Amino acid sequence: QVQLVESGGGSVQAGGSLRLSCAASGYTFRNYWMGWFRQAPGKEREFVADVSYGGTFTNYADSVKGRFTASRDNAKNTVFLQMNSLQPDDTAVYYCARNRWPSYDAWGQGTQVTVSS
Repeated sequence: QVQLVESGGGSVQAGGSLRLSCAASGYTFRNYWMGWFRQAPGKEREFVADVSYGGTFTNYADSVKGRFTASRDNAKNTVFLQMNSLQPDDTAVYYCARNRWPSYDAWGQGTQVTVSS
């Protein structure tokens, strides 16, 4: 079955960096766009970034443009989210998801990112 497992979350101070990973299994990874989402306490889940089949194309939420970079390694069935210049507002649980147009049909369990000021 489809499985997505995130890792790499943690606690950092403002201005720091983290790299999230999401390992996929149970399907042909290279055939799907992949997305990153986040959910902060008391807020709805929001889109962060996505990356195309081969990694050529990416999209970002305005709030993370220029700071976050989504990428993937199809040989390792893994998608990444490099997060730089982290701010307290980036504190959230981060999820990866498989895109099956027009929505996302598989989700990981999430990884916590906490940014302190």
